[in-house]
Amino acid sequence: MTDVCVLGAGLIGGSLLRVLGPDRAFGWNRSTPGAEAATAAGFHVSTDLADTLRRAARTDALVVVGVPLPALGAVLDAVAEHAPGAALTDVVSVKGPVLAAVRERGLGARFVGGHPMAGTADSGWAATDPDLFRGATWLVAADDDADPDTWSRVARMAVDCGARVVSSTSADHDAAVARISHLGHVVAEALASAGARGGDLSLALAAGSFRDGTRVAATAPDLVRAICEPNRDALVTVLDECLADLTAARDSLAGEGTLGALVDEGHRARRAYERAQAVRADAAVSVTPGAPGWLADLRAAGAAGREVRPAD
Repeated sequence: MTDVCVLGAGLIGGSLLRVLGPDRAFGWNRSTPGAEAATAAGFHVSTDLADTLRRAARTDALVVVGVPLPALGAVLDAVAEHAPGAALTDVVSVKGPVLAAVRERGLGARFVGGHPMAGTADSGWAATDPDLFRGATWLVAADDDADPDTWSRVARMAVDCGARVVSSTSADHDAAVARISHLGHVVAEALASAGARGGDLSLALAAGSFRDGTRVAATAPDLVRAICEPNRDALVTVLDECLADLTAARDSLAGEGTLGALVDEGHRARRAYERAQAVRADAAVSVTPGAPGWLADLRAAGAAGREVRPAD
């Protein structure tokens, strides 16, 4: 039951504060209204970053960076100045750039990246939910220099939040989320735009498939850019694949009156996703952080989509 210091009390960071509770977690928020709202709810959230980090250093709290990527550098600079030896993780949606920024500041010795696969189109303290992570998957990175103690602390925190832990390298994570998260944002924006171009009648007729397909287009544009653009290389690769699929379907429809293979392939892929979700109840793989081969074991389990937990 380690103390946790959350930097950023928005949707993810604030929900983390809520589920851990004020006896275990405290934090910082850049904006005064957000900090005041969290304080009014009974949490110890300050706008003084240096003081918050000094408290984290004194208590050996696990520091969780929960700010958007554009604000990451300034926050890590403060960590390097006021809590350079702290155990450190993050909840940013892309892992490679975070890992690089952490290493550039000499903070890699006790850093393990993280990403809870949970969220909504809303943001800020008002959107926080103590049940946000329940049943969600939480990526806890298994990079070559991962600190075993920090990995264990991050994984146990995720489990305490009701999440299931999956592990991989930061690079493998970024390649995966380009396919199952970032592409979805781009496609949702395109679908929403296509509907709006149809005018009032199109929007009046829009029902479930349009609503579900455009849900994440309600996310603030600046946040979408902060989520997707740092993963440019992986996202461009996946966009190229998607555009090739759509072009083939368009050409087949125009020339032969059929959508071709896309519908069958998409149906099979959706069923595969449903089967993958159904096996999530399988027993977790137990790993002893720091034991010989522990990182390889984490990566193998992650590649198979298996949940992992630190051994008791």
